[in-house]
Amino acid sequence: MRICHFCGTHLDEKLEVHRSSTCASCGKDLKICYNCRFYSKGVHNDCLETSAEPMRDKDRSNFCDYFQFKDSAAADGPEVGRKDHAREDFLKLFGNGE
Repeated sequence: MRICHFCGTHLDEKLEVHRSSTCASCGKDLKICYNCRFYSKGVHNDCLETSAEPMRDKDRSNFCDYFQFKDSAAADGPEVGRKDHAREDFLKLFGNGE
């Protein structure tokens, strides 16, 4: 499933993503490194595609010829709710301090 990196909106699988494509919900660019299947924080240039040119702004539209929209699991959406889930797990493990 395709999910907007910024707002977590589910996108149509058939949507063709071009440099000028934006999310209908939040209006942010879609052809960005964070939405690409080759993006991997920590590897050289944060990209698994070794032939791709380095992109400085990973959250802005670019001209990369290797861009492929990543198939995101629901957990890969925005950070909303992740902190709450982590806090619940922490409290289950260590108690709530009472």
